[in-house]
Amino acid sequence: MKNGFLKVCTLSPALRVADCAYNTQETIAAMQQAAQDGAALAVFPELGLTGYTCSDLFLQQPLLDAAEQGLRDILRASETLELVAVVGLPVRVDGALYNCAAVVCHGALLGLVPKTHLPNYAEFYELRHFTPAPAETRSVTLCGATVPFGTDLLFRCREMPDFCLGVEICEDLWAPLPPSTRHALAGATVLANLSASDETVGKAEYRRQLVGQQSARLLSAYLYADAGHGESTTDMVFAAHDLICENGALLAEAKPFGTGRAEAVLDLGRMQCERRRSTTFCPNAAGHTTVPFSMPLHETALTRPVSPTPFVPSDAAARAERCELILEIQADGLAKRLEHAHARTAVLGISGGLDSCLALLVAVRAMKRLQRPMQDILAVTMPCFGTTKRTRSNAEILCQELGVQFTEISITNTVRSHFADIGQSESVLDVTFENGQARVRTLELMDLANRTGGLVVGTGDLSELALGWATYNGDHMSMYGVNAGVPKTLVRHIVRYEADTAQSPALRRVLLDILDTPVSPELLPATETGEIAQQTESLVGPYELHDFYLYYVLRFGFGPEKIYRLAQTAFAGKYPAETLLHWLKNFYRRFFIQQFKRSCLPDGPKVGSVTLSPRGDWRMPSDACAAVWQAELDRLEAR
Repeated sequence: MKNGFLKVCTLSPALRVADCAYNTQETIAAMQQAAQDGAALAVFPELGLTGYTCSDLFLQQPLLDAAEQGLRDILRASETLELVAVVGLPVRVDGALYNCAAVVCHGALLGLVPKTHLPNYAEFYELRHFTPAPAETRSVTLCGATVPFGTDLLFRCREMPDFCLGVEICEDLWAPLPPSTRHALAGATVLANLSASDETVGKAEYRRQLVGQQSARLLSAYLYADAGHGESTTDMVFAAHDLICENGALLAEAKPFGTGRAEAVLDLGRMQCERRRSTTFCPNAAGHTTVPFSMPLHETALTRPVSPTPFVPSDAAARAERCELILEIQADGLAKRLEHAHARTAVLGISGGLDSCLALLVAVRAMKRLQRPMQDILAVTMPCFGTTKRTRSNAEILCQELGVQFTEISITNTVRSHFADIGQSESVLDVTFENGQARVRTLELMDLANRTGGLVVGTGDLSELALGWATYNGDHMSMYGVNAGVPKTLVRHIVRYEADTAQSPALRRVLLDILDTPVSPELLPATETGEIAQQTESLVGPYELHDFYLYYVLRFGFGPEKIYRLAQTAFAGKYPAETLLHWLKNFYRRFFIQQFKRSCLPDGPKVGSVTLSPRGDWRMPSDACAAVWQAELDRLEAR
C-alpha cells in the first residue's frame, strides 16, 4: 500500500444455487486466501451468497434469512483479515427487496450499496423480485449494526486516502449513466462491480471493452467480478469472466470458463496524477457520503510489470507501428514549416551520429511529401578536433544513399581564430573548448541557410533537452527542431526501423553502423588510434535510465522515492541500487539547473505524451529550486 500501490483481486468461487452455507464458506475461504496473498481488496460476484439464478426463491424468507446469516459469518471471519471484501446478497429493507453489495472490513459492515439499474429484458427479469435503489442514502440495520444504505457511498482508507472505493452492480455499468461516473467524480479511485453477466457469443469482448473504456474515461481502476460455475444452467451459462483495468489498460483477466480469479497491483498515485492533469475531470462530491475505514500500511510487492523502456513498446509490431507514426508526425511538421517559410533548402548538420541521422531521414520524408527533389536538402559535415574517420565516413555514405546534397566545411581554422579572439588556449580542454566548436557549427548552418534561402533543421532529442546536454545557442538552437519530442531510447528504434525497411543494402549497412557508434558530441580530440574519446553516457549516465526517470517525472509527477522503487523493479539484475540512485540524483540536478535552455527552445512537433516545449506541456521557471526533491533524495541515500 506504500507509494500508492494496492494489491487487489476479483474472485468468482464455485457455488450452489440457494445453498447459502456452502457459498458463504467458499467466500470465506477465498477471502482468507486473498488476504494471505497480500490483497487489500477482494470483490465477489453479484448475489454470490445465494446465487444469481435463484429466481422466485428470492421471495422465500428462509433463503433471505440464510443469506443474512452468511453475511454474519463473513463478518466474523473478516475480523482478523487485513482485507476489504465486497460480497453480494439480497437485503430486505422496509418490505422491499434489494440486490446489494455489502462492504466488509475487520469484522465491520461498512455499508450496503443497492443496485440502481435492474434489467428486465431478454433473459433478465430482476424487477420481478427486486426494487431499484432509492434516490437518497439512509441508515438501515443489518446483522445487528446500523449502516448506511444507498448508491452514493464512498469507502476511504484513513491510512491511504488515495484508496477510495465506489461500488456498482452489473447492469449499472451497462446503463447510459453508470453510478460509477458519479463515484469517480466524487473521489473514488477504485470502482468495484459485482456482476452476473451470462456468457453468449461475442459478449466477452464487448464486456472487456466496456470495462476498459469506463476505467479510461474515469481515470480509475475498475474491478469486475463475474458469476461463474455453479449458477443454474436452466437458460443461461455463466463463465466467471473477471477483469481488472486501470485507466484503459487491462491489468488482469480471468478468461471465460477459467480460474475465476484475477489479481493485480494498482497504482493509485498514477490515477490521481492523471486526474490532476486533466482539466475536463471535474470533481463533484455533492450528495456522496464517505465511510472511513482503517488498514495498516504495508509494503506491496510490485508484481505489475514495469517496463525499463516506457517510451518503447516491447512488441515488435507495435514498435514498428509507433516508429512509422512518429516519422510521419515529424515529416509532416517539417513539411508544413518548409512550405510556410518558402524555404528553398533544408539545412542540417550531419555528424554521423544518431540524432542527425534521424533528422536527415525526416527531412527526406518531408521533401517527398512536398514532391521536391532531394537536392533541396543540404547536409553539412563540419569536422574539427574530435571528428573521427568513422563518423565522417558514415555521414557521407548516408547522404549519398539518400541522394541529398553533401558538403564539408572544416571549422578548425574558424574555431582557432575564435579561441584567439577570446584568449582560449587550445590545450585547455574545458567547457569553452567544447562549446566554442558547437556554436561555430551553428553559426555556419544559420548563415548557410540564409545564403541558400533555407531553414536550419534541429537535431537535438528530448533526452538531451531534459539533461541540458546541448550547447546554449549552439546545437540547442535551430529554426525547427524535428527531434525535440523523441527520447534517445526511441531514436535508436526509429533508426533501426528505417534500417530494417531500407531500400538498399548500402543504406541498411550505414544505418546499422551509425546505431553501433557510441553516442558522442565529438568535441574532444580523438584517441591516438582515431577512436571517439568523449562518450556521452559515461559522462551523464545511461540514456535508458534517464529516459525512464524522465517519463515518470513528467508524465506522472512521481517523487524520487517512488521512481527509485520503480527503477529497482524495472532494472533488477542490470543495475545495482546504488547506481540507480546515483544517476537519479544526477538527473534531478541537471534537470533543474538546465531549465533555462528549455525556456527558449525552437518550435518542434510533439510526438508523445511527454514533451518539454515551453509553449506546450512543460512550463517551468528557469530558476526553480530543487530543495524539495533533493531532500527526498537525501533521505533515500541515508537509508
